[in-house]
Amino acid sequence: MIQIFALVLLLQSVDLTPAQEMEAAHLMQEIRCVVCEGQSIADSDAALAQDMRLFVRTRIAAGATPDSVRIALAQRYGDEVLMRPRLTGRTLPLYAAPVILLLAGGLLIGVASRRR
Repeated sequence: MIQIFALVLLLQSVDLTPAQEMEAAHLMQEIRCVVCEGQSIADSDAALAQDMRLFVRTRIAAGATPDSVRIALAQRYGDEVLMRPRLTGRTLPLYAAPVILLLAGGLLIGVASRRR
């Protein structure tokens, strides 16, 4: 049991340069905890968030780019893991709806004001 605990501690101590540490910290703010509602993995205390933080730190230490880490996590957990989902056919309505609603509201206000 002690050996397992020591192994876990060893795995969690990933050495990063200050630049990599900043990159990992910024990336952890952009990844959503899949257990907690609306929290990033940087803010979450869930065990899964700890595992995800370790994954991010390990990949960054290995030289992976933030985009490749995001893609790996999205492939594993789905696009919902990203605080800002990628623009795809499935997420396009999320980005287009506010613009369409504003245009429709402006059009309705314009039509209503001309009738008076």
